[in-house]
Amino acid sequence: MENSILLADRNSKAWKFAKKIKKYIQQEKKDYIDLCELEMREFRNKELLPYSPQNLRKKDVYLIQSSDKDPNKWWAELLLIKDMALSASVENLTFVLPNMAYSRQDRKHKSRVPISARAVANSISPGLKRIITSDLHASQIQGFYPANLPVDNLYSFPEAVKYLRKNHFKDLENLVIVAPDTGGVGRVKSFFRRMNTANKEDSKKHNYSMANILKIRNENNEVEDMKLIGNVDNKNVLVVDDIYDSCGTIMEAGKLLRENGAKKLLAYAAHGIFTKGRKDLTNFFDIVMTSNTHYSRKDKLEVIDVSPLFAEAIYRAQKGESISKLFE
Repeated sequence: MENSILLADRNSKAWKFAKKIKKYIQQEKKDYIDLCELEMREFRNKELLPYSPQNLRKKDVYLIQSSDKDPNKWWAELLLIKDMALSASVENLTFVLPNMAYSRQDRKHKSRVPISARAVANSISPGLKRIITSDLHASQIQGFYPANLPVDNLYSFPEAVKYLRKNHFKDLENLVIVAPDTGGVGRVKSFFRRMNTANKEDSKKHNYSMANILKIRNENNEVEDMKLIGNVDNKNVLVVDDIYDSCGTIMEAGKLLRENGAKKLLAYAAHGIFTKGRKDLTNFFDIVMTSNTHYSRKDKLEVIDVSPLFAEAIYRAQKGESISKLFE
């Protein structure tokens, strides 16, 4: 991959993620991509100053940005790094954002509030060649970006399905895949399809089904009741979501599933933010899985490495190959 560079802050989790991408390209693709350090200096008043010790002129640069940074710092760094890179006359600049901050603020939920996902798009788009991210909270966020700026929204589900089949195959018999709210039904359908596709390869066939949980809200828009639509009695259950944040919704879903006869409780969400509730979740659920887009410490969590997915996307983008193959 001549003239291409991975750029990452050595003092962030992005550095380890970038090293895995580099290793994958070397071992699986028999190709080479340079990994260069990005220095993020911070003045005493908290102003930021990014600096690249290496010459970036005429290079195709892939910035790997750490998802566990404070969202406001994450955003400011992107703007400053973009200015630095464009000023250094890079050939092309791609932002690799394993977890897109502000993606949950994708619409106006009341008057006089910003659509923050759109504000991020408007600010970071000029000058970029491409954005590679994964498991957006709402896929329509891609529409906030200009038509000439591809936004590749990768899905971690293929890696999660591989992991489940390798490590928890015995728990997949008569598995029910559950959406913890109606907004996640599309996500569960996608996971269900991938599970069934993988099931065709097995001599022993598993039976999968789907269910979802309906939240009933009162006049103050507070959750008053939750109803299970589907049958989980005496079955193992996998709850699929995009983000673990406070874990309130998924905990309530787990309790409802237990009340309705679920046996083993499994959970998967792509982005493990865990502002709170991590210990409660891992103590209540039998198996809790996430990817390493945000969370890397294991504890009782099972962390699935999705760097190969990003490495494939970067390699294909650089070589002019189809990225859509990764969505199949």
